[in-house]
Amino acid sequence: MRIGIYGFGAIGRLASRLALERGYEVVGVVDVDERIVGRDVGEVLGIGKLGVEVTRDVEELADADVVIHATGSYLDRVFDQIASVLRMGVHVVSTCETLSYPYYRYPVLALRLDEIARAYGSVVIGTGINPGYLLDTLVAVLAASVPRVRRVRATRSLDAAKRREPFRKKIGVGEDPRHVSERLERGEITGHVGYAESVYLVALAGDLNLTRVVERQEVVPAEADVETSGVRVPRSANRGIRGYGAGFVGDREVIRVEFDAYVGAPEYEEIEIEGHEYSVTWRSTGTPGDLGTVTVALNVAEKVPHMMPGLRLMTDMLPFKIKFAKG
Repeated sequence: MRIGIYGFGAIGRLASRLALERGYEVVGVVDVDERIVGRDVGEVLGIGKLGVEVTRDVEELADADVVIHATGSYLDRVFDQIASVLRMGVHVVSTCETLSYPYYRYPVLALRLDEIARAYGSVVIGTGINPGYLLDTLVAVLAASVPRVRRVRATRSLDAAKRREPFRKKIGVGEDPRHVSERLERGEITGHVGYAESVYLVALAGDLNLTRVVERQEVVPAEADVETSGVRVPRSANRGIRGYGAGFVGDREVIRVEFDAYVGAPEYEEIEIEGHEYSVTWRSTGTPGDLGTVTVALNVAEKVPHMMPGLRLMTDMLPFKIKFAKG
């Protein structure tokens, strides 16, 4: 498979490495960073020359079968990038969180992307580890064995000290908690993006018509000095964030996804499926976010050439539905 990369930051580089390890060919890489434009992709990766240079020209991706797009979290800011690739008849798998279920925040852009993809015979899909897999697709897989599902709750917890510095910056680690809260409110930092998107994906996997979705996010101040994995957070400074998304039918909460990301947090994922007949709980020992994201993206990239053109969701890849109980 011939892979193109749009966005050669941490995720794009990791995707390139994994693609090469799988035996794929990296045929084009697009980025705007002056420090790497014009350089050989292999030299940027530290593996020797590959004969492909980093460029600003999106047309260099025209020979790819699938482009892995990894530049931003909000569809309105990356729409033109994705559309430019689709118009070349090339499939796009994007790590843009809001593209995982774009009908929530960007219904008009979602419909437009679908039109463009259909017109040029290409597929576009948003995925990753969260949203895209752990708190939504995996929930649907686990719920498949429960005859009548009353409620689902999915939690992901990670130690922010073990993540790369850009991630810690976007959740305000080490800063004044009040300042971080204000910056989150103004949109200067994102925290986690995708609570509602995961909720809607789970609902769609069960043909559940939600009447209300709520998402919240808050800082986690340090009650004492905390130090782990070489990252120290003094007392009263911000350790990170915790948040949730909840989907309701009337006044009843049916779907809940929770995300904790702060220095010293335990590492795990847990999914609880509450059913009428019986309940199921699944728990992991934690998933590395970046490597998990690119692994899911490349796995999906192998499938998109066989999908019908248009805007697709991860639920389109599921062979079954969640059977939600009535009432």
